[in-house]
Amino acid sequence: MHYRRFGRTGMELSVITLGLMRYTEGGQENADRIVQRAVALGINHLETARGYGTSEELLGKALRTIDRRKVCVTTKVGPRPTYDAFMRDFETSMGLLGLDVLDNLDIHGINNPRSLAMATDDRGTLKAVRKLLAGGAVRHLGFSTHGKLETVRQALETGLFESVNLHYYWFYRALEPAVARAAELDIGVFIISPNEKGGMLFRPTARLVELSAPFSPMALNQRWLLSDSRVHTLSVGPAVPEELDAHVQAAENVGPLSDAERAALDRWERVHREVLGNDFCTQCGLCLPCPQFIDIPEILRLRNAAVAFDMTEYGSFRYNLLDGSDDWFHGHPGDRCTECGQCLPRCPEHLEIPRLLFDAHDLLKTATGRRLWA
Repeated sequence: MHYRRFGRTGMELSVITLGLMRYTEGGQENADRIVQRAVALGINHLETARGYGTSEELLGKALRTIDRRKVCVTTKVGPRPTYDAFMRDFETSMGLLGLDVLDNLDIHGINNPRSLAMATDDRGTLKAVRKLLAGGAVRHLGFSTHGKLETVRQALETGLFESVNLHYYWFYRALEPAVARAAELDIGVFIISPNEKGGMLFRPTARLVELSAPFSPMALNQRWLLSDSRVHTLSVGPAVPEELDAHVQAAENVGPLSDAERAALDRWERVHREVLGNDFCTQCGLCLPCPQFIDIPEILRLRNAAVAFDMTEYGSFRYNLLDGSDDWFHGHPGDRCTECGQCLPRCPEHLEIPRLLFDAHDLLKTATGRRLWA
């Protein structure tokens, strides 16, 4: 197992983090086995959250079965409007975890200007966090985000946070400027769910498997991330202990990409553009804002993947979470387009955006969408 300094926290974390959301389905014995297997493989960072159902309770009991000194624990608590409300949530988490001191606390879900304002309110959440840090109950402070680039940038620039937990994958690179800025500020970068949210790569399409050979798509995405020294650790969320082995094997090499790996990723890029042709969206974002609050680049990103790589299941999984909110998911589905045309002159690729939005809706919309954490 390789380890990287997690920004200015100074913690030396394994490049694979054990994310503990999915393990709640298997009961305490399975949770214990997953945690024990992770530690045996050299994983030293365990990540849970107040919002992950019974996850904290399961982890608290599992910690009794390992040497606690071998692991760093992160839990995530959402910003609250008052000091007392945040402290109650934090104390509940610590009670379930059975901990007196937490290695790393993430403010969970700084996803928009409202949650950022709540997280940095010196009368509420921030007052509580400052007290916890000063008193030694929390060693380090970070934040998790499902927000857009501007919100993430603003959070980084507050100077309050030592790490960030965000979405960044080969199939979603909109937050690359945030990763770059985090590196400049010596802020730790923790990647959320690269194998599911990054493309459902644990169940790849035949097209993607063919283009990735001799590598697996999951391993290629992980190698692309870990070859970047600005990225410190990737979350993996096994349902059973055996699922950890493939992730650890993929992370055995964290050096520069080999010629063969670059060739496979070049095939991804070439096919991505060639199949889409004049319909390829570069994700520049200049089409925004949309008066109907449609996240045009995100919807066209999902269409790109579905058309070029047959990743319709992944595209539908993400698309059907769009509900018009501006929190964990952002904006309305594409069929809300009124064809007003405001986006058209702003697009440097001269895309027929309304047509592509309606096409994406027809391709990706399903009768029932799964409501999952982002």
